[in-house]
Amino acid sequence: MEPVIKRLIIKRFRSFASDTVTFDNPVFLVGKNGAGKTNFADIFSFVSEAMSSPLQAVFDRRGGIAAVRNRSGSRSYPPNLGLSITTGPINAKVSSARFAFEVRALPNYGFEIVREQCEVKHRDGNTYYYDRAKTFHTNATGLKPSVESSALMLPVIGGDERFAPLFKVLSGMRAYSIEPSKLRNMQEPDSGVMLKSDGSNAASVLQEILRCNSGNKEKLALLLEAIVPFTKSVKPKKHGNKLTLEFVQEWASGKRLLFEAFNMSDGTLCALGLIMAVFQTPAPSVLIIEEPEATIHPGALGAVLDLILRACKHMQVIVTTHSPELLDASWIEDKHLRIITWDKGASHVLPPDDASREAMKKHLMGAGELLRSNALNASPLFKDKDDLANPGLFEDI
Repeated sequence: MEPVIKRLIIKRFRSFASDTVTFDNPVFLVGKNGAGKTNFADIFSFVSEAMSSPLQAVFDRRGGIAAVRNRSGSRSYPPNLGLSITTGPINAKVSSARFAFEVRALPNYGFEIVREQCEVKHRDGNTYYYDRAKTFHTNATGLKPSVESSALMLPVIGGDERFAPLFKVLSGMRAYSIEPSKLRNMQEPDSGVMLKSDGSNAASVLQEILRCNSGNKEKLALLLEAIVPFTKSVKPKKHGNKLTLEFVQEWASGKRLLFEAFNMSDGTLCALGLIMAVFQTPAPSVLIIEEPEATIHPGALGAVLDLILRACKHMQVIVTTHSPELLDASWIEDKHLRIITWDKGASHVLPPDDASREAMKKHLMGAGELLRSNALNASPLFKDKDDLANPGLFEDI
């Protein structure tokens, strides 16, 4: 499917001073250690959490606004942080939408919303918006929310049918960095409707997936065995008031063993976590997977790529990686690649340079070969100083 998030503008978020990023589906983010891949993934988690939690709590989970706000560059630039997200078509009613906000840090770890803007274009020709700065403007009749200076407005009005499609997309973005130890431990049961970012409720999610569609059992087993040979099935298992995972391994007729999660390898548990992320119900609007190659044998990465392709049919997928083996697939084109670099104290997301794109288009070298030979390079960085002062978060409505 086409990417639901078409463009992201970043202003002073973590290691990013100012950047504009466009997307295809899927997108593979390649970069050296410390370049900013995890910080980029956190942008989507930050916005998603801000749709369901107070903004103060979202900052506090990350060490406060001082830890989130980028402080590099000249002191003459405004120290505010902000994000702008532009979508393509969302559903049969919405053709495009945009959400942007800017936050100013205050003394004693406080903050306030400087400006917030939302615009949703419906296919029937109507456009609904609000623009909140010193005053509040909207063309949506009956919209009179009471919002504090430190709270975003979209989470408050997200139930309004005119803005609900955009709210659903932003709240449905999920980033995953699966931690095998979390799947290995006994887990507290929950509703299973959303996999946690580290996979720590995988047993509950698996239980919900199987409950919603019994046909998923065979699909999950086939995918898991493709990554972990001889692993025929997995199911949730109760231990008192806790849940764990039980795996069945079979290598010949009648030759089988049962293993609980604490007996399984990191690679097996990571593979299961990735499968749960793709199959969870409801599906994420945007799925961000951090380094899926971690702990998984290079020979099994083809199955991981098949899983990513499967996910792309139902959601937008963004993958951070530094694995040449993961990028060896022949279907990966230059449009699927973004390179994260770190220069003069700031991270940047850039497309491949002309030489890399030419090599891929002429089938001289694939993305994996270019990365393996240290020849996958980013386009030159051209930044005007005004970009930092005004990266274009907001538009005239």
